[in-house]
Amino acid sequence: MNHSAIFQIALYMGVLLLTSVPLGRYISKVMNGEKNILSWLLRPVEKLLYKIAGIDAGTEMPWKHYAVTLIAFNLLGVLVVYALQRLQLSLPLNPQAMPAVSIDSSFNTAVSFVSNTNWQGYTGEATMSYLTQMLGLSVQNFFSAATGLAVVIALIRGFARHTMQSIGNFWVDLTRSTLYILLPLSVIFAIGFMSQGVIQNFDEYKTAQTVEKLNYTIPKLDAAGAPVMDANGKPAEVAQSTTTQTLPMGPVASQEAIKMVGTNGGGFFNANSAHPYENPTPFANFLQMLAIFLIPAALCITFGKMVSDHRQGWALYAVMGILFVAFAGFAIYAEQQGNPLLTTLGADQAVNNSVDLAQAGGNMEGKETRFGITASGLFATITTAASCGAVNAMHDSFTALGGLVPLVLMQFGEVVFGGVGSGLYGMLIFAVLAVFIAGLMIGRTPEYLGKKIEAFEMKMVSIAILIGPLLVLVGTAVAVMSGDGKAGIANPGAHGFSEILYALTSAANNNGSAFAGLSANTPFYNILTAIAMWFGRFWIIIPVLAIAGSLARKKRLATTSGSLPTHGPLFVSLLLGTVVIVGALTYIPALALGPIIEHLFMIAQ
Repeated sequence: MNHSAIFQIALYMGVLLLTSVPLGRYISKVMNGEKNILSWLLRPVEKLLYKIAGIDAGTEMPWKHYAVTLIAFNLLGVLVVYALQRLQLSLPLNPQAMPAVSIDSSFNTAVSFVSNTNWQGYTGEATMSYLTQMLGLSVQNFFSAATGLAVVIALIRGFARHTMQSIGNFWVDLTRSTLYILLPLSVIFAIGFMSQGVIQNFDEYKTAQTVEKLNYTIPKLDAAGAPVMDANGKPAEVAQSTTTQTLPMGPVASQEAIKMVGTNGGGFFNANSAHPYENPTPFANFLQMLAIFLIPAALCITFGKMVSDHRQGWALYAVMGILFVAFAGFAIYAEQQGNPLLTTLGADQAVNNSVDLAQAGGNMEGKETRFGITASGLFATITTAASCGAVNAMHDSFTALGGLVPLVLMQFGEVVFGGVGSGLYGMLIFAVLAVFIAGLMIGRTPEYLGKKIEAFEMKMVSIAILIGPLLVLVGTAVAVMSGDGKAGIANPGAHGFSEILYALTSAANNNGSAFAGLSANTPFYNILTAIAMWFGRFWIIIPVLAIAGSLARKKRLATTSGSLPTHGPLFVSLLLGTVVIVGALTYIPALALGPIIEHLFMIAQ
């Protein structure tokens, strides 16, 4: 890894630290209902919304009531987004007359955006009308992120409170998260993006004549939308050509802002943040990377403030920071090495063909030249450490070890800063597991922040940790044993397996990025990934809320000489080991069949 890469990582972490600390303090004030810098402007709006909806902001909910309300609200979101897609041809703000989206794709997309996954099996600019993008997808970008924020705040209350039956009011938490946090940040970042050239309009698409005729191929699909195989068992392709190019327009900057701030990831365009209309400059790229981690990093500070011990928040920040820097450095290093199988011959060596020179300058395949290897590797690490899924390079084109990094980060449960809310509550689950392991080692009842960790909490922790691997590994097994699943693979062997493993990992962990070599917009994959996305989101939220309710009812124990400090280097090391070991033991066999063996084959030739 060169000096430029080190500087870019250091600069990013420095700016993130400077911005996340004050934001974390602000979030604490907002979610506690305290006076803050925007109270004068937004408090009347907040009260008006409660009055219109008939909500008593002073009434709190026990965890079961909180969970049922949350699930019902998100189910309603699925129905609304599904209906918008199916009816968009008859609705306004559709200048290109986009037809209704298919049943299976509509279902997949509705679940995807409600679950904060934003998996996109479709081409955004060729499928969704402006109304669907704004009223359906962008609105859910706000609500899904606000749902994650509400859950983590409820869990923090469980640690902070004692002998209480309630963990807050979901409607109040949802409103404050959206109104005070997500909306102002989105406005700020949208203005920043527009200043860099990200488009924001409602114009019809533009058509331009190309200088030369373009020939290309597309996958051949049957009547059900599944790939057709040729005589050799490979996906068949259809030749196409064109002399025109369509330049899509639309309200991009506004969706781009909440896409990043809410760690959503669904791009307006199919090329996502590699598209110049979404991500035109290196500074815009830096702003997007900052937006992804800003709230997740700030929540560590919020945690320390709400539990009245800042050291606890800094301990979690340290664990996340160490893991992030290590994985970002590894990804960039792997891409800078290039692929030894992609070789060039020097002019003086062409005669005897005796020496091959490795890919010069590293692996630029699938990367935008305006960003390069370092910014692409850093973006890939950030977007998969968080539950964002936005991409500025094609992960399918990364080296085997470079592609291993985003895959592993998702399999950790995206707890390295992670998604809005989901990253911190995922790391707190590992923290509870870490103190339980420590308690077993010393023969003492485990405690975390003065709360005893007992059988019920550990059952819920076990469920939360096992849900992801269950969905990923079973889903991958179903896909590789199914004819419809194998039909979508564009690459044979280990890399094809990696494409399926990546897709299910991305869906079950609510990331939404893809290796891009898998034809996933088929009824089979739309249904399979929708199931993984829904249960990967809400089967984890329910046990997290159950833990919050259980902890809130407990008395807080006084700290004694026998208590395990959970804010020092020892606990940081223990938590690091817990995250890495649990992830490694769970997924190493599957990784060995994919990127690991692919790398070994590559260097052996």
